[in-house]
Amino acid sequence: MRNWATTIVLTSSWLISGFIASEALNATLATDHAIVTSQIISQSSNTRPIRVSKAEFGVLRIDSQGQGKFTPTNRVILHQSGKYGWRIQLKNYKGEVTWREVLQLPKPPETWATDDGENFSLSKDGVEAVTTRTQFTSDGVIENFWTIVPGDPGGKHRIQVYIDNRPIATFDFEVISLRK
Repeated sequence: MRNWATTIVLTSSWLISGFIASEALNATLATDHAIVTSQIISQSSNTRPIRVSKAEFGVLRIDSQGQGKFTPTNRVILHQSGKYGWRIQLKNYKGEVTWREVLQLPKPPETWATDDGENFSLSKDGVEAVTTRTQFTSDGVIENFWTIVPGDPGGKHRIQVYIDNRPIATFDFEVISLRK
């Protein structure tokens, strides 16, 4: 009789502990699922999916009326006041978008400067600049241009553009000098 009582007590405690453990596990999974679901909902309600329909790198020439003409190219002539940069068309997008650009040069320029006072930082060795800007677009176009100043290096350059830490475009180009 004693063995039966011990067997019943042990068996019932195993069953109860298994039941309690499974209930705790289910409650934890339900809570975790609720957290994940709320994160997905908040992300989708605060951001729109961003797709790129066109990404171009090139030079920007300003005419006598102050109008800019963008010419796609991967070769930039090293001359003072020349402008180079990128233009990206976001598909079906209107509103604010925050992008980050990483510009890598072959060697440090004599000076670095920005016009707009945006979030700007340099690498310790001076060959990489990171710019972050929030831009409003009514037609889905975002862009950024750099102006060549004395002391800028020639050679191979790279620009990488990110939205939400996701790379959306990479541009490899060469800045060439006409002086020999």
